[in-house]
Amino acid sequence: MQDSRFSHLNYPNNSSYESYLQFEKIPAAIFRNSRSGSLFAAGEVAAVIREKQSANEPCRLALGAEPALYNFYEELLRLHREEGLDFSHVQVFQISEYYPIPVDSIQSSSQFLHAHFLDHINIRDIDVHILEASIRSEELNSFCREYERIIEEGGGLDIVIQNIGSGGHIGFNAPGSPRDSKTRIVSLDRVSVISAAGDFYGESHVPHMAFTLGIDTMMKADKVILIAWGEGKAPVLRKIVEEESSDQVPAGIFQDHPDAGILLDESAAEELTRVKTPWFVDTPVWDDRMIKKAVVWLCQELNKPILKLTDRDYNEHHMNDLMTEFGSAYNVNINVFNELQHTITGWPGGKPDADDTNRPERALPAGKRVVIFSPHPDDDVISMGGTFIRLVDQGHEVHVAYQTSGNIAVFDEDVIQYTDFFQNLHHGLGLDNTDASALFAKVHGDIGRKNPGELDSADVKNIKTFIRMSEARASCRLIGIDEERIHFLDMPFYDTGLIRKSPLGSSDIAIITSLLDSIKPHQVYAAGDLSDPHGTHRICLNAIFESLNSLKDAPWIDDCRVWLYRGAWQEWPINEIDMAVPMSPDELMRKRKAIFKHQSQKDSALFPGSDRREFWQRAEARNKGLAVLYDQLGLAEYEAMEGFKRLSIPLG
Repeated sequence: MQDSRFSHLNYPNNSSYESYLQFEKIPAAIFRNSRSGSLFAAGEVAAVIREKQSANEPCRLALGAEPALYNFYEELLRLHREEGLDFSHVQVFQISEYYPIPVDSIQSSSQFLHAHFLDHINIRDIDVHILEASIRSEELNSFCREYERIIEEGGGLDIVIQNIGSGGHIGFNAPGSPRDSKTRIVSLDRVSVISAAGDFYGESHVPHMAFTLGIDTMMKADKVILIAWGEGKAPVLRKIVEEESSDQVPAGIFQDHPDAGILLDESAAEELTRVKTPWFVDTPVWDDRMIKKAVVWLCQELNKPILKLTDRDYNEHHMNDLMTEFGSAYNVNINVFNELQHTITGWPGGKPDADDTNRPERALPAGKRVVIFSPHPDDDVISMGGTFIRLVDQGHEVHVAYQTSGNIAVFDEDVIQYTDFFQNLHHGLGLDNTDASALFAKVHGDIGRKNPGELDSADVKNIKTFIRMSEARASCRLIGIDEERIHFLDMPFYDTGLIRKSPLGSSDIAIITSLLDSIKPHQVYAAGDLSDPHGTHRICLNAIFESLNSLKDAPWIDDCRVWLYRGAWQEWPINEIDMAVPMSPDELMRKRKAIFKHQSQKDSALFPGSDRREFWQRAEARNKGLAVLYDQLGLAEYEAMEGFKRLSIPLG
C-alpha cells in the first residue's frame, strides 16, 4: 500500500498501522455514514481547487454522476455559496455516459451533473467537457481520441471521484478492461445493464453501449477518490481492498496508484478483515458486542454450536487474549449463549406482567403506540410482516407510515387494466360512462405516446399512486390495522417522476416530525438497509434520523425506542441483532398473504435488481436463513425469524 493522504485515516491505532498492511492493499477510510464520507470527499476536492487557484493553475476534475454522490455535490455547492469556493478556473470532465442518449434525457449522466452541480456554480461553459452521446456512430472513435487529447495536453487530471459499481466497475470499465485503456466507447456488460434497468424502466430499454474514461486515463490522475456506500457493496469491497489487483475487479487496479483511497460507510466495510475479524489484525477492545461478534464468527467458521467451543478453538483463531481475560471458553460461551437467547422474543412490543430484565423490549406500558415507517408501500410487510402482525394481534396501537408513493414501480399495463375495470364498472352499474371513457382514452393515449424512460403524465402518475395505496390498505386490512392508522406521507423528495430522486429537504423532515410528534410513539421501526439500488431507503432513513434528533428534547422521546429492520436484500449479521422475532409456519404464510396484496409488485417487479426472485421469496429465504443460523448456534429451532437492531437517540 502506498503512503498517501488517506493512509492513516480511520485506522483504530496508528501505532500499529503496519499491521493493517498485511491485509489492506489500498487505503480505506471508514465513516459512520455516507454523509460524513461525502463531506470528507468534498473537503478533499475543495482543498485541491484552492491549492491550484493559489498557484494560478486550472484544476481538472473527473466526476461521476450517481445518486451516491448527492451529498458530495451538495457539500461542494454549500462551500461555493457560503465559503466562496471558486470554480472559475476549474475544468470538469465527465467520466461516463450511455450511448446513444439525448443530452437532456432523464437518464443522461451529463444531465445529472448539470442539474445537481454544474448549473449552480461559476464555471465557464468552455471548461465543461461532456461526452457527446448524440453524435453519429462513425464519429465515436475520433471523438474519444479528441477527448483524451484534451485531457493529456492539459496536463492530465488532478482528481477523479467515482462511485464503485457492484462488480467493482469504475465508470463503465467492466471486469476484463485493459489497464492501459483510454477514453473509449464500450459495450455494456450484463452487470451494468441490470444495474441500469431501473433507470430505463426495464432492461430492454438500456442502451447497449457507453462512453467511459479508461483505466489508464484515471490512473494518471494525481488523486483518485473512490466511494462505496451500503452493505450491498461489502463483498466486492473486500476483493478491492484486500485481494491482489486484477483486471477482473477494475477498482482493485488502483492499489497501484500513489494517491488513491476508498471511502466507505460502516455497512460497506462489513467484510473487511479489520471490521469482520479485527482480532486477526490487532487486539480489539473486548466489550460485549465484540465478544459476541467473535463467538458467532468462530461458530460459523468451525460449524459448531456456541456451547461446544473449546479453549483450543479460541487459541487457534487469534483469540488467546480473550481466554486470558475471561479464564475459559465455558465462561465466554455461556455468556454469549445467554445474550443471544435473550434477543429472541415472541412479544416485540414487550410481554405484559413479565420480568423484562432480560427481554429486548420493556413490559410497560403494556399497550404501546408504535410507528412502522415503510419507504415504499410494501417494505413493511416484506421486511417485518411477521412482527407487524404480532404487534397488532397483541393489542398495540400500530401506525404504519408509507414514506413514498412507490408509483414509479407500477407497470403501465396495470394502469390500463385498472382504468379498463373502472370503465366497465361504470357501464355495468348503469352509471354515466362519459367521464370514465374519457379518462380511459386519455390514459391509454398518454401511455401509447410515452417513450421508454419518459415521465408519466399527471393522470398516469396519479393512477399508479392510487394502485399502490389501495394495495397497502388491503395488506393492512388483512393484518387488522384500522384505516385511520394508515398514513401516506408522500415525501416531496420522491415526487420527481424519475428513478433518480431529489436530495432530502426540510419539507421531507417536517412531515416525519409532525407525524411523530402527533403520535408520540413508544416504538419506531424503520428500514435500516442501505442496499436499495436507487437510494430511496437511505434518504427515508436519514429523514427519520434528522426528525428524531430534532425531537430529542420532547418529553416523550426518552420513552421511545428505535428498531431498524433490513429489507429484501440482506439480513443483519446475527451478532448485531438485538431482537429476533420468531414465526411459526402459519404466521409465515400469513405474512406471505400480506405481501401478495401488493399485486403490482407480484410475479415480476419493475425494478427487481440482480435478484430475480419475487419479493416474498426473498423475504422467506432471509427469514428462514436467520432461523437456521440461530439453530446452528445451538439455540431454539424456529420456522423463520425477523431480526432488528436497536439504536439510541440521538441517531446518525
